[in-house]
Amino acid sequence: MRAVVVAYGMILPKTILNAPKHGCFNLHASLLPRWRGAAPINRAIMAGDTETGVMVMRMDAGLDTGDIAMAERMAITDAMTAADVYDALARVGGDLMARAMGALERGKLQLTKQSNEGVTYATKIEKAEARIDWNRPAREVLRHIHGLSPFPGAWCEMPIEGGRVRVKILRCAMAGGSGAAGEVLDDHLAVACKQGAIRIIELQRAGKQPMKAEDFLRGTPLKPPARLT
Repeated sequence: MRAVVVAYGMILPKTILNAPKHGCFNLHASLLPRWRGAAPINRAIMAGDTETGVMVMRMDAGLDTGDIAMAERMAITDAMTAADVYDALARVGGDLMARAMGALERGKLQLTKQSNEGVTYATKIEKAEARIDWNRPAREVLRHIHGLSPFPGAWCEMPIEGGRVRVKILRCAMAGGSGAAGEVLDDHLAVACKQGAIRIIELQRAGKQPMKAEDFLRGTPLKPPARLT
């Protein structure tokens, strides 16, 4: 007998861990020991990682410290949001766990202890982290936005409808141009950062559905010298 755990979010007590004859196995969305903890996909993107993966791990009493059974790697590009990476790893991870459990039944599953080097922790995403800081380099802003998309959603305030309205930015790309941090640079939602600029591709107003930037601009023109904060 064995147990399989996916995205449970809590440390199991020893009584549960020891109950199955062959142990409890977890599918974790990082290349352990990097990004142990609650938000490995988000943290990997936000940190600018170019690679992540999924691992089958036999659970122990620690926080994602168990021995590794199998792993698959994948690249993270600047175009990928947390949702994109989650979906890709879910497809790979399901097959990986099935193969691992098959090897376990045949007595062929090999376990490897995690390295003590390169340990990082993917702490839970806090609401205070979601506000976009335009005083960061453009690639950091892009990775911050994509790491929090679609939830909780990185946001800023836009000068529209005679006031400042909170809007989530869900997808963006690197853009040319420069200016004061948060300055709208053209009629197509290129926005200056401390270094470089990004172009907003998809966004969402409170209580509204996500929409493409071009659709948003049809009803809400936002042109230079407007400033996002």
